[in-house]
This record gives sequence, structure tokens and C-alpha cells, in this order.
Amino acid sequence: MPAILFVICLHLAVQPSRAGGDVQCAHRGDLATQVAAGAESSLSDLVAYYKDLHANPELSGEEKETARKIAERLRSLGYQVTTGVGGTGVVAVLENGHGPTVLIRGDMDALPVEEDTDLPYASRVTAKRGDGHTVGVMHACGHDIHQTCLLGTAKLLAELRDKWKGKVLIVAQPAEEIGTGARAMIKDGLFERFGRPDYCIALHVSASYPAGVVTYTPGWALANVDSVDVTIFGRGGHGSRPHDAVDPVVMAGQVISALQTIVSRRVDPQEAAVITVGSVHAGSKHNIIPETAKLQITVRSYTEAVRKLLLTSVREVTTHTCRALGAEKDPEVRLREEEFTPATFNDPELTAAAAEVFKAVLGEEAVFPQDAVMGGEDFSEYSRASGAPSLMFWLGSVPQQRYEASQRPGGAPLPSAHSSKYYPDPQPTIEIGVKCMTSLALSLLRPAT
Repeated sequence: MPAILFVICLHLAVQPSRAGGDVQCAHRGDLATQVAAGAESSLSDLVAYYKDLHANPELSGEEKETARKIAERLRSLGYQVTTGVGGTGVVAVLENGHGPTVLIRGDMDALPVEEDTDLPYASRVTAKRGDGHTVGVMHACGHDIHQTCLLGTAKLLAELRDKWKGKVLIVAQPAEEIGTGARAMIKDGLFERFGRPDYCIALHVSASYPAGVVTYTPGWALANVDSVDVTIFGRGGHGSRPHDAVDPVVMAGQVISALQTIVSRRVDPQEAAVITVGSVHAGSKHNIIPETAKLQITVRSYTEAVRKLLLTSVREVTTHTCRALGAEKDPEVRLREEEFTPATFNDPELTAAAAEVFKAVLGEEAVFPQDAVMGGEDFSEYSRASGAPSLMFWLGSVPQQRYEASQRPGGAPLPSAHSSKYYPDPQPTIEIGVKCMTSLALSLLRPAT
């Protein structure tokens, strides 16, 4: 893998000089210095860009201004830019001779969350949903950082094009939060129109670690995410005469409890699995037994075998529990296939090589592995569709003082991603994100000769 040679050279570049070092490694050492200098020189502009994105977030599928902003910047850097890919997606191509194709992805969309921070650039944006409700809009998952690092990396790769050969695909992706953006871009001919990648790479902010840290997970890193809607059918009646009715609320309660036995009793304890009932709706008044109860369930796994077992079991357990309680009609169990997000698998060899790149950039103590998580990410779609090895790594983002306070006895816990109170420390997070992503991309592209 090209990364291995670059890692060795970059590592030597940050060590004391030794007699007899070869020319290629000296060249790469100079390149590492240029990456660091380029990231630092762009930082003020990138932080301003980030703050503008943070103050002006857009919901999934509505990222028109966000797309316009990055498309305009990428054109000015010499990229061939195409907009409107898979909706509001942007693809920027920089071809630079014969070599590997590296896809670098950053997502654009924000969340329907009302921001609750004291930041001077906090979002005050609201939007009307399809159901007519007005909601606050916030970059509570760090996609504004992702876009800024994407732009900063694209800029450095353009400035350093005399140092590498190959093709860079910059992908500014919409609708990650609803799990449809990557699939829409691929369906719109992403690989047929712009080329099939040899590697796919991305970063994601971490709300668990301070700015200055990078973590990684070889193998399974994020989960399959399935959404299941259940409608339980009863027979309505008066609350004082339950014997004349078939109570769907009671059935729903039994189903919720029974679903928990799937993970504890049907899944191998060494496999990861989660079933959570996130929404329960039934009835309208104290003394009325309703006709139906509705559940919304999230089902998470890593492997396809466990995923199939969970989904089959949800249907079986729900159906047979309702039958046992006298349901006159089987429940409706609907898998929302359009919302499925496949698990993210980080190629182990690529991950190991990337970890060495990051250590050369940041130092050994700032780079370490972390456990896989059961969150979902549609970045996995690019590798599944192209067959290319992929890696998503985690970029520490929490302000140092906030992190240290959370570690003290009795300290306030850190807000998680998607919290109205989450915010990154922009300057160090962006600088490190750009350095690490650029260095990783350069390690995968062919060195100029």
C-alpha cells in the first residue's frame, strides 16, 4: 500500500536527522513541513468559514447555500466542480497525472435542534418542517467542521499538486442525518461520472475527546441502522370495561418488554446488537381504550447475520406476543428500507497505515484506538458501492477546559453529538483535521517523481 512508504518517510522526517537518509524521505520530510505551514496559514480564513457555516445551518436535503459556498471556493482552487449531484451534493475533481483516485467526503447537513450555547456565532436559524412545525436548526453533529476540514484539505492538495500524482474526488454530501445522501449521489452516477476511487476517507468530530486528539477503530466502527414501524391492532372500548375490548396499550407494553429478550436471549453474547423503542403513541383520553398503538424502533448491528436475526425476531416476537394477548389482527411490522444505513467497516491495513501517519503528525500520545460505536453513518455506502477500502477516523473537538472539568469528580458530563449544548473548539480542531486529512490523502496518492 502506498501509505506504508510515506509513513516511514514522514516518521523519519520528524526524528533527529541521520547520516545517509535517502532523498525520497528527505523530500517527504519537506512535504510534511509544507502541510503544517499550509494548514497554519489558512487557519484564520477557515475558522471564519466555519463560523459562517455554524451560524447558517441547513437541514437535510436543503443544503443549497452550504453547497454554493463550498462549490465557489473549490472552483477558485482549480477544481472541476459539479453541483446538484444526488440533490444538493457537490463533487470537485482535481486530476494530476497517473496515480490512485482518493475520495474525500464531508457531509453538509444540520439537525432540527434549537441551539443552546452562548457562542457569539450560535445559530438562530429556524425552518418549517413538512408537517408544518417550525424547528430550530443547528450543526449539533459537527458537519460544519467536516466541511471546513474538507475545504482546507482540498486547498492544500491543490497547492501541493507538484508533490503528488493521481486524482482527488472532493465530495460535499447532503442528507447524512437521514441516511440518504450518499446513496443518492451514488445513484446519480457518482462513480460513472467522476471515476471509481481506490480509497475512500472521511473524518468525524468526536464529542468525547478534547481537540488535539485523533482516534481510530480498525474493522467494524459504526453500526447497521434499521428503522422499524409497528402498528398494533386492538379493539377499542370504555376504560371501565376492559373485558369488552382488546387493549393495544397493554399489548404494546408486553411487546416492548419482550423485544428486550431478543438481544439477551437470541443473539450470541459476543456479538453487538441494540433494539430500542424510541417512540410509543396510543390513545387520546384517560377513559378510552384505543383501537391501535404505534411503536418506532431502531435496530442496530454490525454483521449481516446479526442484522437478519434481529429484524426477523422483531417481527416474530411482536406478532406472537399480540396473538397471545388476544389480538384479532396481526400487527403491521414495516421495515423502513429507504432509511437503512449500512455498517461502516474500516479497512484494517488502511487504518493501521493511517494511524502511523497521524502519529507522525501529532505524536504518539495524541493518537490511539477507540472502541466501535453503535451510531450510524452513510459514509459506508461509498466503499460498499465501489469496493474500495475506506476509513473514517475521529477528530477530538471538545475545548480542553470543558473536557478537563468533565473528568473531575462531580464534573458536568460532556454534551454528546446531537445535543443542543455541543460545540467544538474551532481553531485546534480544524487545524488538526486539515493536517491529518491532507497527510493521509498524500500518503495514498503517488509521490511525484
